[in-house]
Amino acid sequence: METPNFSIEFFPPKTAEGAEKLRATRAQLSLLHPKYFSVTFGAGGSTQRGTLDTVVEILAAGEQAAPHLSCVGGTRESIRAILAEFKSHNIRRLVALRGDLPSGYGAAGEFRYANELVEFIRAETGDWFHIEVAAYPEVHPQARSPQDDLLAFERKVKAGADAAITQYFYNADAYFQYVEQTRKLGIAVPIVAGIMPITNYTQLMRFSDMCGAEIPRWVRLKLASFGDDSASIKAFGLDVVTALCQRLLAGGAPGLHFYSMNQAAATTALWQRLV
Repeated sequence: METPNFSIEFFPPKTAEGAEKLRATRAQLSLLHPKYFSVTFGAGGSTQRGTLDTVVEILAAGEQAAPHLSCVGGTRESIRAILAEFKSHNIRRLVALRGDLPSGYGAAGEFRYANELVEFIRAETGDWFHIEVAAYPEVHPQARSPQDDLLAFERKVKAGADAAITQYFYNADAYFQYVEQTRKLGIAVPIVAGIMPITNYTQLMRFSDMCGAEIPRWVRLKLASFGDDSASIKAFGLDVVTALCQRLLAGGAPGLHFYSMNQAAATTALWQRLV
């Protein structure tokens, strides 16, 4: 079996202080030699400049980097301009997403779904970019049914996606069943498991409510029982997520993509238990 690829996600900082903090975080995480760093793209492209600036800085440091690109709210002309700018910086990898409209934003733009974005990128740039797309082992919260969600993923792959990164989850069975179902549809692209370290109970509950990620009841109750005991939450979270990652890798997951939340400690601790 091939060596699994580990990658790490950041969000673009909004302040000079945040940028300095991210530099320090990246310096620490670079010591782990991830395959690449990815950088998110805010709702409706609201962090577009910050995403590019962060990616360019990572590339200049000699690391591999992939900007996220969301299409909702965008036009063909605006996406074309972004792709041209990515190419001008010799960016060769990107994460193509539908994304969410920011609150108060009007029209959805010229793209409704991520497969339309992938198709457009391929039509405009050929094989220039290695394109990752999103996958949802526990079903996208807006999908009408699990089958509809699988077919939406199939459309993204047929449009030209090279690989996928999943939404984070804590149920390995959901991932393995999802991969099995995609293989039955003839989808052969690597599906990398998205991993969210557990460091803060309240934050995790809020994120999970928004994205539809299920926290197993026993994990939720145990985390809640620790109250404000941050050290116990982190120690328990590290054990739970390490066991999840070990099971995923043993079961053939082609890689792990760590949602770092611009922090180094939790991802580093996990990584050191796995390698």
